[in-house]
Amino acid sequence: QVQLVESGGGLVQVGGSLRLSCAASGRTFSSSAMAWFRQAPGKEREFVAVIRRVGRSTYYSGSVKGRFTISSDNAKNTLYLQMNSLNPEDTAVYYCAAGRDYYSDYDSAGRYDYWGQGTQVTVSS
Repeated sequence: QVQLVESGGGLVQVGGSLRLSCAASGRTFSSSAMAWFRQAPGKEREFVAVIRRVGRSTYYSGSVKGRFTISSDNAKNTLYLQMNSLNPEDTAVYYCAAGRDYYSDYDSAGRYDYWGQGTQVTVSS
């Protein structure tokens, strides 16, 4: 089992920045991929970014590429999401996810085995 706890969400103005953190505990060595998803009110959960444990490859959704950066500190078992140039469309609950295996369809929520409780990000105009 892997437990995930997100933090760092909050209210920010358009153009501002936030850094989300996700602290992992438990059998963290069993996670081959870690990702961020988000869900806005009335919308489905959508993929934001993923990082592979081995090789540290990263992939982003088109809507955040160039603005968001995913990273991890394996020694601290912590995943990060640096979010810059935020806009109102980024308002959502952001979830951290961990998968035992890495799949080519890494943008599918069903490929992840463990989820955090989420942290709210609100971007005001």
